[in-house]
Amino acid sequence: MSDKIWNVYLSGEIHSDWRERITAGVEAAGLPVAFNSPVTVHEDSDDCGVAIFGKEDNKYWHDHKGAMLNSVRTSNLLRESDVVIVRFGEKYKQWNAAFDAGQAAALGIPYITLHPEAHDHALKEVDGAAAGMARTPEQIVEALVYVIDGKMPNR
Repeated sequence: MSDKIWNVYLSGEIHSDWRERITAGVEAAGLPVAFNSPVTVHEDSDDCGVAIFGKEDNKYWHDHKGAMLNSVRTSNLLRESDVVIVRFGEKYKQWNAAFDAGQAAALGIPYITLHPEAHDHALKEVDGAAAGMARTPEQIVEALVYVIDGKMPNR
């Protein structure tokens, strides 16, 4: 076994426990993984720019300041990643997740998508460039076990 610590970036939806399920599964499997993600407190992510650089009356500039600052974190953590997991949830459109998948593809970083069957058509191009497509966080854990340790899932 290698001494490598795998950097895994968890991109996308912030309204469910998928990140916790993956990190718990990876921990239980004893995998050498360090996780990173965007800021997952929605208000902090939205308001960081105005909290740091000053109030904006125009909502566009309010959002733009936050997006610019968040892009520093995201672009650096993506570049440092060995694999990116991109979650598209059921309720909201995660345009940022699609952008992260595109950045990973452009940087040559493999990514795996995680989404319900209902999104298959909308995400066909994103899935087409992915290294895998999962339906559950547990499948992501099994994929990481296989990629990192070369072990097949217990079935």
